[in-house]
Amino acid sequence: MVKGSGVGRPRASGAAASRPDARQAVLEAAGELFTGAGYAATTTRAIAERAGLRQASLYYHFPAKEDILAALLAETVRPSLALAARLVAGDAPAAVRLWALAYADIGLLGGARHNLGALYLLPEVGSPNLARFRIERAELKAAYGRLVAASGVEPAAVAIRTDLVFGLVESIAVIRRDDPALDVEAHVREGADGVVRLVGTEPVDAFRAEAHELLATLTD
Repeated sequence: MVKGSGVGRPRASGAAASRPDARQAVLEAAGELFTGAGYAATTTRAIAERAGLRQASLYYHFPAKEDILAALLAETVRPSLALAARLVAGDAPAAVRLWALAYADIGLLGGARHNLGALYLLPEVGSPNLARFRIERAELKAAYGRLVAASGVEPAAVAIRTDLVFGLVESIAVIRRDDPALDVEAHVREGADGVVRLVGTEPVDAFRAEAHELLATLTD
């Protein structure tokens, strides 16, 4: 994360603007402004100023504001999608793998510096330029669906249970928006427990320990 991203920092241009940390500074500034002031109300000029760059330098990394939004949204789904692929292919009990995915996914959305999951509610998410994000999010939901099905849920109920599971995972963004002082760790744990209860499994300490061990193996 970029620290001290105040408006008064010296502005960068040219070679300085091409550094990877300049791109990250833009994302950090945009994440703060999009979730604070609002996406529609935030201009690229405001983002550039918060990032300590000239506006022209911002365009070196992102041709349009929507491209910044796309990059931020990608950060909310790609780590979980990569983990989901490994969990779906694993051989641990399906409910353990489902708990592990939900725990990591809720933690990603809830533990980020800015509440980027709240951006899912923007009408701009339906833009053609954000099709990649929608596809990746759908792939993540499908991975949840495979774990739900493998947990023994009746085939006729898999789609509904998957909707409920996915909705529970992503609900942390709205809860966090309404309660900035949210105890994220407690919510992550209770959220993962709630997910596996939806597939008929009651989590116990040994169950959670197995899921944590699995996560540690996959994320080392």
